[in-house]
Amino acid sequence: LRLDAGKLHLAPCLPAEWAGFKIHYRYRKTMYYIAVSQMPADAGGKGGVASVVLDGVEQHGDAIPLVDDRQEHRVEVRLRST
Repeated sequence: LRLDAGKLHLAPCLPAEWAGFKIHYRYRKTMYYIAVSQMPADAGGKGGVASVVLDGVEQHGDAIPLVDDRQEHRVEVRLRST
């Protein structure tokens, strides 16, 4: 995780045997519930972030735009297996 200019950049690297993990991230007074899951190895493609969905809306790239609106936000990150 890397915080830069109001965005949380993601670059997770999971062991092959992990299905995923969850993070509860607080940005000022706002909570982000982040679930990271790994796609099956047979899904194809190179490793890395396949998709980022914030509150049901797919994001472009590997970053989550952060806002301090005191609401709860749900983030789903899908990784391609290497």
